[in-house]
Amino acid sequence: DVRCYTIRPRGLPAFLKLFEEEGLPLQLKYLGAPVGYYVSEIGPLNQVTHLWGYDSLADMEAKRSARNADPAWAAYAAKSGEFITAQETRIVRAVHFKALA
Repeated sequence: DVRCYTIRPRGLPAFLKLFEEEGLPLQLKYLGAPVGYYVSEIGPLNQVTHLWGYDSLADMEAKRSARNADPAWAAYAAKSGEFITAQETRIVRAVHFKALA
């Protein structure tokens, strides 16, 4: 699951602080650790990209449903929404090359 959020100008530090304090603990509780969490340096600015790994689509749906049922997640989503101007989500699958094994 690849998610890219565009954050309003000058809002990135406050968004990251809010995510670290309120969003990340919930994500860790329900989804486990992300594969990666990144901010843009070159190209479109004010973007946060994060990757989450799941065993299957059913695993993703179950974990996200549990997280979404937590009232603390709804509270975090309401707070973080003021920072987000655009959102993109993709489901990708890994390609395993023999040379990289």
